[in-house]
Amino acid sequence: MASIRKLLSDSVVYGLSSIVGRFLNYLLVPLYTYHISAASGGYGVVTNIYAYTALLLVILTFGMETTFFYFANRQGADGRRDVRPVFTVALGAVGAVAALFVVLVFLFLRPVASAMGYGAHPSYIAAMAVVVALDAFQAILFARLRFDRKAWKFAALKLAFIFLNIGLNLFVFLLAPRLQHLPFMQWYDEHNNVGYIFYINLVSTSLVTFGFWRELRDFRPAAFSLPLLRQMLRYAWPLLLFGIVGILNQVADKILFHFLYPYDDMQQQLGIYGACVKIAMIMAIITQAFRYAYEPFVFASGRDDKSRETQALVMKYFVMFTLLAFMVVVCYMDLFKYVIKSDYWEGLRAVPIVMMAEIFMGVYFNLSFWYKLTAQTWWGAVISAVGCVALLAVNVFLVPRIGYLACAWGGLAGYGVCMLLSYFLGQRHYRVPYPVGAIAFWFALAMALFAACRLVSIDNLWLRLAYRSLLLALYVAALLWSERALLRRALAKVLRRR
Repeated sequence: MASIRKLLSDSVVYGLSSIVGRFLNYLLVPLYTYHISAASGGYGVVTNIYAYTALLLVILTFGMETTFFYFANRQGADGRRDVRPVFTVALGAVGAVAALFVVLVFLFLRPVASAMGYGAHPSYIAAMAVVVALDAFQAILFARLRFDRKAWKFAALKLAFIFLNIGLNLFVFLLAPRLQHLPFMQWYDEHNNVGYIFYINLVSTSLVTFGFWRELRDFRPAAFSLPLLRQMLRYAWPLLLFGIVGILNQVADKILFHFLYPYDDMQQQLGIYGACVKIAMIMAIITQAFRYAYEPFVFASGRDDKSRETQALVMKYFVMFTLLAFMVVVCYMDLFKYVIKSDYWEGLRAVPIVMMAEIFMGVYFNLSFWYKLTAQTWWGAVISAVGCVALLAVNVFLVPRIGYLACAWGGLAGYGVCMLLSYFLGQRHYRVPYPVGAIAFWFALAMALFAACRLVSIDNLWLRLAYRSLLLALYVAALLWSERALLRRALAKVLRRR
């Protein structure tokens, strides 16, 4: 239980940067949607380019985050651990690849921008190329903070980016239009709101890099080891394939929508979907905060029976509490929808589907440790590839027929396939006693309450909210009853301390 308490405390701190930061970032969603109309398709451009950057970030880090944890936890011949050589190789390799990427993009900027459909705005591509290169470089630095259990510094730097990004966006979108008559504001162009989103991201990401000066002192070029790099690359290449197909499960729909949706309102529809997906991202926030704490925890815990029991217990609680978040959002959708402007609301029907896909992805992440701990990372590439094929098949077949809803269903299908394959294969190669019956019960209960929420139509807003609050209360009551013994022990400890 002490290890779980440590995991929980780290998750709370990482969650501070993820949950609070992402919540503050939600301020940008109404800011963008209220200043960029759905009909203009501008938010579709933002959605599409950020999908490309997410894919590129995986390619430029090529599995080195997880590889860093694996090799940093290995003991040397003298029985001691020295993280600096591993850190130097990881950071040096990722930094070199990121720098080469930026050089190539700038050399071929116009043809690249034209191929992506942004020949009139090559500056968008240039800005985001530098951003994704810096993000890749910072990924290893953030991994070092996680390895050193410097959760508070991790949170501080993540929040620094958020506050910089929000502050500059508020200035550009709210203050700049009123100050544009001043001489020092001649740079401002009210028709370039989409471009300012990318330029602000570039400035914020660049400034945060200076916060890693202490970690950068541990980078020793003289300690760079080619034999160690070859070992790390052998471990990492399946993770790269796994990461590519994994991120394609998240962004392929937003990239392929340009090519699969044959109608004139393509950018508008993509913008509507991209804006509404932001509401569903509360699930991504939870799973991200959990992942930041859980990955180094599992690698440090080893592979004994106690560790496997802990993994099984954590899986159950992960499912219970992510389904609680799912219920909160679907029960109070009438309130959450005001995060975006009303001309985007038609896309709200995709939110529950995307949220459930995010839960499946979180479960898949939990299940993925069997091949990471046994150094069979190629299984991750195989499983994710099969899931990606399922996602692409749904998108190719349904996008021309039902539009962006196919993107939501494709994600659910892709992660569902990955989750099931990883479970059945994992139980053969690295058995963990997951409480499958309990997990199935919580999914069934949440789906039954969701159906009751959707099938009962109540016109009055306040009565509808009251009814859905009752459904949410039923889930919470079931959760508390299920864990009553744990709650009694926790309460008894509190009372003893008093």
